[in-house]
Amino acid sequence: MAKRKNPALRRVLAALLLAALVGAGLLWWQSRVWRPDRQAFPVQGVWADVHDTPIDWRLAKGDGADFAYLTASEGPDRRDDAFTEALEQARTAGLQLGAVHVYDLCAPGDRQAANFVTMVPRDDALLPPAVALDIDQRSCPQPPTEAALQSELTTFLNQVEKHAGKPAILMLTRGVESRYHLAAVIDRNIWVRQDYLRPGYAGRPFVMWTATDRYHSSAAPGPLRWVVVQP
Repeated sequence: MAKRKNPALRRVLAALLLAALVGAGLLWWQSRVWRPDRQAFPVQGVWADVHDTPIDWRLAKGDGADFAYLTASEGPDRRDDAFTEALEQARTAGLQLGAVHVYDLCAPGDRQAANFVTMVPRDDALLPPAVALDIDQRSCPQPPTEAALQSELTTFLNQVEKHAGKPAILMLTRGVESRYHLAAVIDRNIWVRQDYLRPGYAGRPFVMWTATDRYHSSAAPGPLRWVVVQP
């Protein structure tokens, strides 16, 4: 004879399942709107690839963005055609502005520098240029040695900094820093990337932190990378 199921147990299990679903929903929602407390990080902003995410910069400013870094170029030949227009729109909205180059570990540094300086105007009002470094097996299936990367990156930095008139910022992921130890060997300010938890993988204090790449704002149809400045 089959045993009867315990109605009380079923109710408890149902209640636990409902609580788990509600909790997961709250965590999902919180991940979309979370950003670091402004009392801890008074200066905050965004890093955007503007061809992917059209942004209303006035709304971004109203949502608390003090600055915007815009991706201008990538590797030796790729450029963001929306960069110049977005730069002017964000400037009109009252944001401070900087340009990002996404560095290709396998491409010559001088060609990448030429790509960046062709795209980014010489403008003293711009924030220091940022160089985003990560290990990308698609564009660079055989990453260079430490010595080779340091040599090419130094060439790149020398040319870009001469154009910009100020030192660049190294934006380092955990993967590239673990492999190449750039924070220890190249004396530049550090920009780190990690969702939600303050990272320490650079081995020294950072200047900027991409705290989440999932921030949802009325300023853009898709998620934004929200960045804070170390006070």
